[in-house]
Amino acid sequence: MNDLFRKSALPVILLALAGCATQGKPPPTISLDEPVQAQPLPEPPAPVEVVAVPEVLPMPAQLKPLPEAEDAKPTPEPADEKVRVSRANAEARVAPTREGYVNAIQVWPFTDGALYQVYAAVGRVTVISLQPGEELVTVAAGDTVRWIVGDTSSGSGADLRVNVLVKPIRSGLKTNLVITTNRRTYLLELASTEKTWMASVSWEYPRDRMLALQRQAQAASAAAPVDSGLSLENLRFRYAISGSNPPWK
Repeated sequence: MNDLFRKSALPVILLALAGCATQGKPPPTISLDEPVQAQPLPEPPAPVEVVAVPEVLPMPAQLKPLPEAEDAKPTPEPADEKVRVSRANAEARVAPTREGYVNAIQVWPFTDGALYQVYAAVGRVTVISLQPGEELVTVAAGDTVRWIVGDTSSGSGADLRVNVLVKPIRSGLKTNLVITTNRRTYLLELASTEKTWMASVSWEYPRDRMLALQRQAQAASAAAPVDSGLSLENLRFRYAISGSNPPWK
């Protein structure tokens, strides 16, 4: 019985001793890279952030105080169509302002559908300057007999600018002028006086500037490198593939 016990216990004791010998074996030595202090890299210039496209706001001479609560009643629509048209035209008119003058040039913010008021005088030429790079399609005036209308250009290349010239033959005249280009349509109302005249008128284009900023921001984001300041040769993950050369390797 004792011999049988010794024979069965001997393998268990040998396995236990082998396990103890294995646990006592020191781990392999791993050589680590020398530590390198992190250096902050300069951030690339952030692209222009466009919050929103500007919305059409009330034009000059249209801002009015809010009505009182008891007076806030809907205005009945005139039954006469001509009255409705006249009222719409009156609300769309944009007059010259002192703040809008740059030297002798009246500068308006462009708005679709606005009727810009231009005053001219006998013996004087008024210049209507379009946006640089804008191509003129046609110019049409309501009265081509008593108003002289022509066009010319200034600058060259991308700075080429079309200028429409208007001149009345006498005072007290009123007409309208429509200028169509490859970008927009200008609506103007011309009036001739004895002495008062506008040397030049032009526009600024807030929507075009906003769209240009959006394109600039998109181009900057697309051109920004994803791995700025990162060298793939210096990356070490301590993995290696050995053996045959499978197609997926």
